[in-house]
Formats: sequence, C-alpha cells, structure tokens
Amino acid sequence: MRSAKKERSTLETQISVSVNLDGSGKRDFNTGLPFLEHMLDQIARHGMFDIEIKASGDLEIDAHHTVEDIGITLGQAFAEAVGDKKGIRRYGHAYVPLDEALSRVVVDFSGRPGLEYAINFSRPFVGDFDVDLFFEFFQGFVNHAMITLHIENLKGHNAHHQIETVFKAFGRALRNALEEDPRMQDQMPSTKGTL
Repeated sequence: MRSAKKERSTLETQISVSVNLDGSGKRDFNTGLPFLEHMLDQIARHGMFDIEIKASGDLEIDAHHTVEDIGITLGQAFAEAVGDKKGIRRYGHAYVPLDEALSRVVVDFSGRPGLEYAINFSRPFVGDFDVDLFFEFFQGFVNHAMITLHIENLKGHNAHHQIETVFKAFGRALRNALEEDPRMQDQMPSTKGTL
C-alpha cells in the first residue's frame, strides 16, 4: 500500500499526518480549525485517500503557522507515499462546480515545485477563517510534495463555495494523477527516466 506517516515539530506547531493513497476516503482531523477540516475532508472524500491529521499550534496568535505547517507535512506525506512514481498517470485535472462557483485544478507530479494560484475571493473571511491562508496551505503542500499545481476559481460570488470547489477539484485532480495506469505498468511517466 502507498502510505506514509510524517511529523513536524517546531516552536510554533506540532503536526502529525498519515496518508494512504489507496484508501476509501476515511478521515480523522483534529486541528482546532473547523473550516480547514471541512476543506481537508474534501481532499479525502473526493481523492479517496485515507488521511489523518493531528495539529496543535499557536492559534492564540493566528492560524497562519498551523495552516502552513499542515500543508507542508501533508505534502511530505504525499511525496513519501507516492514513492518513485513508476506506473502513475502523473497528470491530473478536475473541474468542479458548486452552485454559482466553478474551479479548475491541474496537477503534475513533476518533481518540481510550482504554484499558480488565481482566486479572487468575494470576501476576506469565511466565518472567522482568513481566506488568505489557503494560499499558504497550497504553497506548503507544493513545496514539499514537489508538484506543479495550477488552481483557478473561474467564477463564484460566495467565498465558501469558491474555496470548496477548489478543494474538491484538488482532491479529484490528485486522485487522477496518482492512479496507476495499467498501460504504463512499471514505467516512469517521463522521457527523462526520472521524476
């Protein structure tokens, strides 16, 4: 099974993550950030990944360090779980609507970190969650999963809907990219011979 457990401990946060890329969408989150957990739930459910995340951080200051470090640690876990990448599809994409909102996410398990992020949120907070922190989550994930990721919210005027379509599309794009391609068998999906 393609799975991994990673931990990150700093003066600001303590994070523990486990992932199973060949799971059934099981999830268990304890981060102190209910709205972020709602979004992480979309990755697990739509990606069909089993994900467990335990986090404690300096939320008395704000959520920045915790959100970023969850992204970093989850990215590290995905990188370890996917292994040498032989036989995977490598690329994945998804369009996901939710009422008036529509987002597109495209991912490449390229071995090169790169994030293109285009979301014009209709408001700066969903409840008490600062939507600017989603960029920090994805940047942390990208840098440590070593992927190229394009995120675009194409339309939407409800900030909750905007970000939920992004996370659903992210989960589905990851699932697509990480599926084993029976035609590739044990081949590397690159002309370079390595990723």
